[in-house]
Amino acid sequence: MDWDDLRIFLAVAREGQILAAARRMQLNHATVARRLDRLEAALGHRLFLRRSSGCDLTADGAALMVHAERMEAEMLAAEASSRASAGRVTGTVRIGAPDGFGTDFLAPRLWRLQAAHPGLTLQLVPVARAFSLSRREADIAVTIERPAEGRLVSGKLVDYGLGLYAASRYLDGRGTPASLAALAEHALVGHVEDLSYSRSLAYAEDLGIDWPAGCEIASAMGQLAAVSAGAGIGILHHFMARPRPELRAVLPHLSVRRSYWLVTHQSTANAAAVRLVADAIRTLVQEERSIFA
Repeated sequence: MDWDDLRIFLAVAREGQILAAARRMQLNHATVARRLDRLEAALGHRLFLRRSSGCDLTADGAALMVHAERMEAEMLAAEASSRASAGRVTGTVRIGAPDGFGTDFLAPRLWRLQAAHPGLTLQLVPVARAFSLSRREADIAVTIERPAEGRLVSGKLVDYGLGLYAASRYLDGRGTPASLAALAEHALVGHVEDLSYSRSLAYAEDLGIDWPAGCEIASAMGQLAAVSAGAGIGILHHFMARPRPELRAVLPHLSVRRSYWLVTHQSTANAAAVRLVADAIRTLVQEERSIFA
């Protein structure tokens, strides 16, 4: 069995399409299809149900996936061990994170790690969505819920809080609400409900209030920008809102609590570069843990 054929098999399984896998591996579409044919012939069974819409793993393909990922993990570990013995950590590590945490917290701090390890390339993808580690959309994911399925390794990163905030100029012009009922008289900024990828984003429900936002924005950074500009009252992360002098807390006794989780895939969790970056993220958070409270 050729390891390169297995690499192609893994790429097709993760992308769900031969063409997408070929682009990812920078190979010709026909080459990828031919190598899959060769692998299936060598094993004596079909690994994919090939349709015009994509490729679905068969039962035999799913079984091979487990072994192939273990082999991949061993190869990555061997490469990482070789580099570590030479006193350097190299490679590319992609981190997927919620846009608020990724943009506002990680982006201004991760450069320190890269500066200490010039052979390391860090890719930060801070967007309001979930990431698939099994499909290698990221090597490390920061999530707002602990994953319940998949061959994943997860641990709580930090608890964080959210509260109601508005710009001083908005409150100076419209007044500061003294009760939940008074919120009905104010402009509200919220999320786009049908684009929310997790029930954990339903902050208003935890506060026990209705939130008929006139301005709905699908990202935490977008909501922060709108509220800071005076668009109205929003439910914002404390660690993002408190450092901004133009914002003031509204009904500060109200608070929502959530958690961030750090997640890696079992097949890459012990790779030197992934482990180094995961440990660095934990350290960065621990050093400033108080800002999340």
